[in-house]
Amino acid sequence: MFTGIVLETGMVKSINKAAGITRLAVRTPTLHEDAVIGDSICINGACLTVIDITGEDLSFELSEETINTTNLGRLKKGERVNLEPAIKADGKIGGHFVTGHIDGIGTIRSKTKTGQTIEIDIEVPGKISDYLVDKGSVAVDGISLTVVKVLNDSFRLVVIPHTEKVTSIGDRKTGSTVNIETDIIGKYVKKFLSAKRDAGIMTKLIDSGFINRDS
Repeated sequence: MFTGIVLETGMVKSINKAAGITRLAVRTPTLHEDAVIGDSICINGACLTVIDITGEDLSFELSEETINTTNLGRLKKGERVNLEPAIKADGKIGGHFVTGHIDGIGTIRSKTKTGQTIEIDIEVPGKISDYLVDKGSVAVDGISLTVVKVLNDSFRLVVIPHTEKVTSIGDRKTGSTVNIETDIIGKYVKKFLSAKRDAGIMTKLIDSGFINRDS
């Protein structure tokens, strides 16, 4: 489990495919110091397992499923990635609960500087839109962010200067892809309601904006 608070950004050292497995090596500023083989690390929002530690470099294996459902297979050597170790039992939850299981890939539709902040619109598949609500939480490339507004086939974020500086979001341009994980609480609520389908509860949640009317 993670929180969406990026500890640091690393740099892609290499990414190579052999025998159906893609191996990714990431150079880390400090994460390698406490890491052990078998640790779970969130890279751009995707939970991966450390398989090798060489100096400052951590290595991971990406399955075909991970390649198909995330943007990790599109990484380039030298590219910056967001890193977060799994939360400890006594750790702070500064963002929101993030599982590291990506729901889909979004595409940055627009990125506009507004004063000192950046306004970003991200286009997403309909299956993701169903779980987004205004002022709700979403993980974008592993960063815990607040949904400012849900649009027809996209949603809007406002990124503050600190987040732009300490994560890779500042590197993303219009047309860039990002990993999206919606709030796990919303998923459980929708599953529960799909089973129960109590008209009174459904009406209240729709009117309150927790789920879309067409869900």
